[in-house]
Amino acid sequence: MKRIERIEHYEALLDQVAEANRQLEEALECFRLAEAAGEELGRYYGSREWKRDLAADEAGKLPATLKRGVLSEDGAYDALEEQRRLLSLLKEEALAEE
Repeated sequence: MKRIERIEHYEALLDQVAEANRQLEEALECFRLAEAAGEELGRYYGSREWKRDLAADEAGKLPATLKRGVLSEDGAYDALEEQRRLLSLLKEEALAEE
């Protein structure tokens, strides 16, 4: 590989690493913020309030236009389990690097 090609090659690698670092930093910050949201969602899911809200939905007492995925058992459960799985994966990766 000639000098110019080599420098261009490694400059492209530098750009790739820098961009991946930036994206990961953004994703980690988003995930940190979502962790608190997941804890709050976990407290709501299956609670008395959630059961009352579900009953109101099943009785047709909620507006038809209301987004209500949180009242589906699978939606909230799956999102919370995926969050737990990803947290576990992050912890495994962090420990593997030590």
